[in-house]
Amino acid sequence: MTAERGGGAPPAIAWPALVLTAGLGTRLRPLSLLCAKPALPVAGVPLVGRILRWLSASGVDRAVLNLHHLPASITAVVGDGTGCGLRVRYSWEPALLGSAGGPARALPLIDADRFFIVNGDTLTDVDLAALAADHQRSGADVTLALVPNPDPDHYGGVAVAHDGRVTGFTPRGPANTGLHFVGVQAVNAGVFAPLDRHQPAESVNGVYRQMIAQRPGSVRAFVSASVFRDIGTAADYVDTCLDLARLERAGGRLAGHGTQVAENASITDCVLWDDVRVEAGAILRRSVVTSGVAIPTGTRFDDAVIRRREGGPIEPGERLVGDLLVSPVGRSRRTGS
Repeated sequence: MTAERGGGAPPAIAWPALVLTAGLGTRLRPLSLLCAKPALPVAGVPLVGRILRWLSASGVDRAVLNLHHLPASITAVVGDGTGCGLRVRYSWEPALLGSAGGPARALPLIDADRFFIVNGDTLTDVDLAALAADHQRSGADVTLALVPNPDPDHYGGVAVAHDGRVTGFTPRGPANTGLHFVGVQAVNAGVFAPLDRHQPAESVNGVYRQMIAQRPGSVRAFVSASVFRDIGTAADYVDTCLDLARLERAGGRLAGHGTQVAENASITDCVLWDDVRVEAGAILRRSVVTSGVAIPTGTRFDDAVIRRREGGPIEPGERLVGDLLVSPVGRSRRTGS
């Protein structure tokens, strides 16, 4: 969620940002088969566009995006970053390198001793200037932005000592008392410089655990009450789109370019991508209709992801309805429905 700021442009932050946009988006299938997760339209704006605009509004003037899965869907909406208010370069990963291997490979493009790493599938309004100041003041190598855990059964936690040191990571479940990592961090380049830039490596589940064990205090916490919105599943995606549409006064029907809806069609809490056609008498409830789909006259879909069948395999959980593939949106963690 883009932070709102008054009083003119924010002060420039000298650090660049690496936005992690290379992932496969497996939990979001079948939507992530059509475009990379960061390219998903979220209340009329690509997810990665929202992230980059937030970075720009925070004073960041350059970013690197790592690419692997359906990269053209990201570069098509971002370009050189001008439209989002900052300069963008790309780090290509022929094979996925993970949350530590990706930063290691991107270091020459980042070209800074300190930088931010931002997940490309979440929205937040973390105060980056305060995060940077805290990171420098503490002397940490990594500073993780944390909030109270919104769902300990769903999200793993971060254990933090009274002095702000991260002491470990806790698995999700009833016993999880850890704070929640919102996918934003301040890091020193030296953390990733020793890694092989062609080999996968993980941060939380690898490098950071070793740092905590070998150099206590090298990983620290920045705790705030920042907004956190997840785009992990189709249900998360629908919830986030509808929440932002209401906040931004777009209403409960989100329609892309070229979409046509018959006057007597009924649509409630739906996300319609580009060039969708909803014919007379059709009823849609809490569904995602992807680009180019025509919803036939008199049909009804509830809690569904609807896409055209274009010759590829049918995903687990999908069913064929005419020339459409239909799968469940899934359970909303916010409403329980």
